[in-house]
Amino acid sequence: MQALLDLLGRELHDAQLEFVTPIGARWTLGRGLPCARVNLAQAATLRRILLHPRYELPATYTRGEWAPADGDLLKVLEVATRIQLQWDATGRGLWGRGLAWLGELNSALRARRNVHAHYDRDADFYGSFLDADWHYSCGYFERAEQTLEAAQQAKCELIARKLNLRPGARVLDIGCGFGSLAMYLAERHQARVTGVTLSEAQLALGRERLASRDLHGRVELRLQDYRHTQGQFDAVVSVGMFEHVGRPQYAEFFRMVRQRLVPGGTSLIHTIGRSGPPGVTNPWIRRHIFPGGYIPAASEVLGTIEHASLVLTDLEIWRQHYAHTLAAWHQRFESTRDRWRDRYGEEFCRMWTFYLLASQASFQSGDLVVFQLQLARRPATVPLTRDYLYRSRAAANFWDRRQQRSRKLRAVRTRAAAPPKDRPEQDSEN
Repeated sequence: MQALLDLLGRELHDAQLEFVTPIGARWTLGRGLPCARVNLAQAATLRRILLHPRYELPATYTRGEWAPADGDLLKVLEVATRIQLQWDATGRGLWGRGLAWLGELNSALRARRNVHAHYDRDADFYGSFLDADWHYSCGYFERAEQTLEAAQQAKCELIARKLNLRPGARVLDIGCGFGSLAMYLAERHQARVTGVTLSEAQLALGRERLASRDLHGRVELRLQDYRHTQGQFDAVVSVGMFEHVGRPQYAEFFRMVRQRLVPGGTSLIHTIGRSGPPGVTNPWIRRHIFPGGYIPAASEVLGTIEHASLVLTDLEIWRQHYAHTLAAWHQRFESTRDRWRDRYGEEFCRMWTFYLLASQASFQSGDLVVFQLQLARRPATVPLTRDYLYRSRAAANFWDRRQQRSRKLRAVRTRAAAPPKDRPEQDSEN
């Protein structure tokens, strides 16, 4: 078996995995640092992993067939991520890329089934590891030591600025989850928000939370596919939902965004992305965590935006923010693990731990990032510089000046249109 590992690892220079059985048999894949050691229950486990590494490495872990020698699963997954990246760079492991499109043909019915598979668990399960305001997406860590709660609020505020919201603005929130962002925009920015989701569990809790807040008439949460949404809005936002759209639907998605935006409106699409070229969805993730999902490269998104007659007014890349978010989620999940083991079983807990830590490793050592794409129908919709995103007064001043110019222009037109005897006299200073 070592000969096969040597063949597979001949181009691996910056990562090494060691596999050890209870009787002392030992095999090595790759060379160099970092290095991690895995204790196998039996040699047959390694054979299964080598036949289908992307699927069997997580599958055999959830079944308890291997464990990190020093108890540090994140370290093993960071090394495995580096190995996979090196394999992908040579084209190895990317077979089936074309066939993957078939798994992303997400009709309205299939999309609802996919959402149900991941999001319709007991609400208190998600509440055990999310922040206090129930955001199931990446936080924005202005400082590494920031709390998860503060990071999620910072994310919401940055999104609000990118949406150029004014009091009374009509906002469509695609994939609204538990309604957290919708309620934030209504409470902090006096927006009127329509949120759509396909998750019955998230909708039920979102409406329950909404009933406890004084937001009557300002937030509406619906069980609805984004493709069936009607009307026009001053802003369209989507956070952590685009990963579920699927490449065959990208053109339809961005056409819908343009149709829903008023001519002077702004959209913000927040999605996990790849810093490298297009790839494939991990088959274990596709089957057990996010069926129908795909994480896009920027090149797969930008061309579609251009053909939808939308203007990309800003693209921001968040690098380590999701790693911090996932680390916080994992810590909180582990603190209540016994509760979920009693309810769902040990194999489920191992699956969820692997999902959280493998995702964290992909952001720390792999090619995953977060894209925030700001879109508009007109290039002059947003301010000329990016200062307004990070200086709250700058944002307010921009809209104050815009409104002042509009009032002056209306006044000039009114005076010009009035007969001379009816024109109002110019105000004089005392």
